[in-house]
Amino acid sequence: MRSYLAAAIVCVLALPLSAQPADLPKAQALVKDGIAFMKANGKDKLLAEIQKGSGKFHVKPGSTLYLAAYDLNGTVLAHGADASLLGLNRLNVKDPDGVQYIKLQIAAGQKKAGGWVDFKRLNPETRKIEAKTSYCLEADGVVVFCGVYK
Repeated sequence: MRSYLAAAIVCVLALPLSAQPADLPKAQALVKDGIAFMKANGKDKLLAEIQKGSGKFHVKPGSTLYLAAYDLNGTVLAHGADASLLGLNRLNVKDPDGVQYIKLQIAAGQKKAGGWVDFKRLNPETRKIEAKTSYCLEADGVVVFCGVYK
């Protein structure tokens, strides 16, 4: 009986460490929707939709999900949460642990099925540095990504 109790306690304590955020599938779907939108409507229309405050891919009240788009050199083409980043080259930006996450996002996005990149960022809701993961996918020289705080 004691071993079952110990096993149950270990499982409960480990659950937060292995739990995936509920928004992971939403982030991945949003990126794929963005790529599909670009293929149907063109690159310029996608970038405008991400950049405009009421756009389909712009951050909505009560959500932290939005799209960002970079070129393969690390220049911001559109950002759904921070319009001031438009045109900046962020290729060598590092998180607090020294991770050059933009470089990693570009590389992950160029994989056939895209990929996830883990890094740390300031969470605008909690105002704390937190772990974040972004799904990244590239098409036609544009890397589109959406991140989720863990």
